[in-house]
Amino acid sequence: MTQRIPSRGWVPPWGLALAAMLSVQLGSALSVDLVATVGAAGTAWLRLSMGALIFLAVDRPPLRAVRRSDVPALLGLGVTTGLQTIAFLAAIERIPLGTAVAIEFMGPLTVAAVRSDTARVLVWPAMALLGVVLLTEPWRGEINPAGIAFAVLAAIGWAVYILLTQRIGDRFTGVGALSITITIAAATAAVAGIPQATGHLSLGILAAAAGLAILIPVLPFAFELFALRQMTPTAFGTLMALEPAFGVLLGLLVLHQTPSTSQLVGIVLVVLAGAAAQRGGRRHPRAPERTETPSGDGLVEDTGDRRPTRGGQE
Repeated sequence: MTQRIPSRGWVPPWGLALAAMLSVQLGSALSVDLVATVGAAGTAWLRLSMGALIFLAVDRPPLRAVRRSDVPALLGLGVTTGLQTIAFLAAIERIPLGTAVAIEFMGPLTVAAVRSDTARVLVWPAMALLGVVLLTEPWRGEINPAGIAFAVLAAIGWAVYILLTQRIGDRFTGVGALSITITIAAATAAVAGIPQATGHLSLGILAAAAGLAILIPVLPFAFELFALRQMTPTAFGTLMALEPAFGVLLGLLVLHQTPSTSQLVGIVLVVLAGAAAQRGGRRHPRAPERTETPSGDGLVEDTGDRRPTRGGQE
């Protein structure tokens, strides 16, 4: 017997997305000290490796349920996650957290704009973009080209991540698929992470990495996987406009970075855009076509939905 993707859960999809963002920004703020010790790639490798171990302990990989057509998406998501994590950590090593988050947000904002069905939906990404500009205050401070370049790479990775995560979420139940993709991400980060972290490892560093792994990637990746099963890329991408606001909030609480008046106005704008985006943002798949699939391996039945407005993926 196959399993169906539930149409509704105890927590609405936008609530899961908000929890994921809070976890990501808290984990990012608390990662600053670890980055200073083992470097951006070293921190990415340690966090992802610890996260992979946690996912493997929680749910076994649904290897028997993997089809040949799933392999590119699984590999792509894993490699993208590893590279995106390194790029973002390298960015916050060079530029302020709020600025890096705002630039990274351009990834999901682009997804929201490109995948919009009507011109009316573009009002919310436009409002969010204005808020991001006010949050980042580009007219202040010195420009670090390397930091901005790494943040742009993270933005591209985030856009790809949204689409591939929805594809994986539609094919597999639970978090079993994450035990595959996060392991691939850890292996990707290990290429640069192991050489960078060598000579700096200790029990304290490993314990800190394990704690940070719960905040990111474990909790947010699982929350976003479940959220994307019930939301369109447009709604999810625009809701991510709240990410810079969480970055500013955690910067204030953890890093003691006080926002200016214009940044507060920017927070209001992105919150309004995010709230508007979640209205009508649930996915409504067509009636599923029953196919013979292995039972008990975390595989879900084919929904038959091939519309490009649902992420452009099969």
